[in-house]
Amino acid sequence: MASPCEILVETDDKNLAQRVGLRARDEAQRIDRKFSRYRNDSLIQAIHTSRGRPRRVDAETARLLDYGAALWKLSEGRFDLTSGVLRQAWNFDEGPVAAHPERIPALLEKIGWQRVSWQSPTLTLPDGMEIDLGGIGKEYAVDLVADWAATQTDCPVLVNFGGDLRCTGRPPKSGAWRVGIESIEEAGEAARRLELTAGALATSGDAKRHIDIDGVRYGHIFDARTGWPARGTPRSITVAAATCSQAGSYSTLAMLQGDGGEAFLESEGVRYWLLR
Repeated sequence: MASPCEILVETDDKNLAQRVGLRARDEAQRIDRKFSRYRNDSLIQAIHTSRGRPRRVDAETARLLDYGAALWKLSEGRFDLTSGVLRQAWNFDEGPVAAHPERIPALLEKIGWQRVSWQSPTLTLPDGMEIDLGGIGKEYAVDLVADWAATQTDCPVLVNFGGDLRCTGRPPKSGAWRVGIESIEEAGEAARRLELTAGALATSGDAKRHIDIDGVRYGHIFDARTGWPARGTPRSITVAAATCSQAGSYSTLAMLQGDGGEAFLESEGVRYWLLR
C-alpha cells in the first residue's frame, strides 16, 4: 500500500482483533502481489509482457478494469489506467523527486485507454503500453477489508490505509470515529477534525508528493491528456462517500479538474473539505 496502515477494532475480544488485523494484512499483501507494477511476478507484469497479444483476466481484475474505464470516461480522459508510464518523466515514488518534461511527448504515444482493446474478460494491451492500478488499488483494498470485517463482527471497525479509510460502525462510547485531515503545512498535525459514523473518507493532495520547478509547485496527480500534473488545484481535497473507492475516485477526479474541482464536487452532490 506504500503507506502506513492500521486497523482499529472496538472490542474486548483479543482474538477477534487479531483475526481482523491479520486478514487486513493478508488482503493488502495479496493485492500488492497481484496488481503491483513494481513486482516481476504480478499479474500486471504478466499483462505488460503479453506484447500486444490478447489475454483473459479473472473476474476481480475485470471489475477493476471496468471501474478504471468508467473513470476514464467520466473524467473525459484525465484519469487513465495507462498513464503510469509518466513516472519516466516525473519521479515522486522513491529517492529525490525529479522531472524530465522533455520526455512527455514520447510518453504520450503510450498513453490512452482508447488505444486498449477491452472486451471483458479479454484485454489486448498494445506493446509498450502499461496498466497501472495505483490510482484505485489502495481504496479497493480498504473496501475489501471493511466488507469482510462487517461479515465477521458487529463490533465497530475502522480500516485506515494511508489516510484513506472506512468504518463499519460507530464506537459505542464516543459515538463516532474521530479523524483528522492532515495539515498541508505541519506534517502529523490535523488542520481539521471530523467525526465519522458511517462510510468512508479519502484525501488527494500534494503535501507528501510534489516538486517545485521555477517557483511553480507541481503535485503527483497527472492529467493523462497532457502528461503534466493538474494545475490550479487545492492543496488537499477530502471526500466522504459510502465506500472508500467512491471517496477516492471523487477526490482524485476533483483534483484533475484543476480550479474546476469544487464545482465538479458540487455537481456530484458529495460532501467534501478543501485545503488551499
